[in-house]
Amino acid sequence: MATRQEALALLKEYNGDALVTHGLAVEGTMRYFARKNHEDEEVWGMVGLLHDLDYEKFPSEHCHKTAEIMRERGYDEVIIRAIMSHGFGICTDVEPLSLMEKTLYAIDELTGLITACALVRPSKSVMDLELSSVKKKFKTLSFAAGANREVIQHGAAMMGVPLDELIGEVILAMRAIAPSLGLEMKNN
Repeated sequence: MATRQEALALLKEYNGDALVTHGLAVEGTMRYFARKNHEDEEVWGMVGLLHDLDYEKFPSEHCHKTAEIMRERGYDEVIIRAIMSHGFGICTDVEPLSLMEKTLYAIDELTGLITACALVRPSKSVMDLELSSVKKKFKTLSFAAGANREVIQHGAAMMGVPLDELIGEVILAMRAIAPSLGLEMKNN
């Protein structure tokens, strides 16, 4: 398996800062859920980090180009399948089946929504972001309109967890990695 350094270099080869930061958010959140579920944190983290590898350069081939690139570089099929599954019903027909796949499907869009919620706060931080604030913004479809609420809800249902619980867990996961996302509390 590639090292995290190699995976991060690969992500940066294909994407600019915004998608790299999103990859870091999803990676950290996937690692959080891997620890919580006693799963392989390295594998889950790799899936999170590389899930949008192709999105910036090949948006019309999303997920499919990632699979091609990763196969050329010798990545494990378990990782490739998980990445393919996050596009289920959008750009792939690969249904999320494993807990890792269901988690990626559920949290991908949600990390983007939570990031947007944090950035509109006076603190520009996830550290003081509360569930109630995210729930309010969740209902405002024009806010972070790119974050597909149906996918988030479907993902929570796939995981068998209430939406509020999932949002709360993702907030906690993102707090743990806030400095790498630029979402920590800043001293004025």
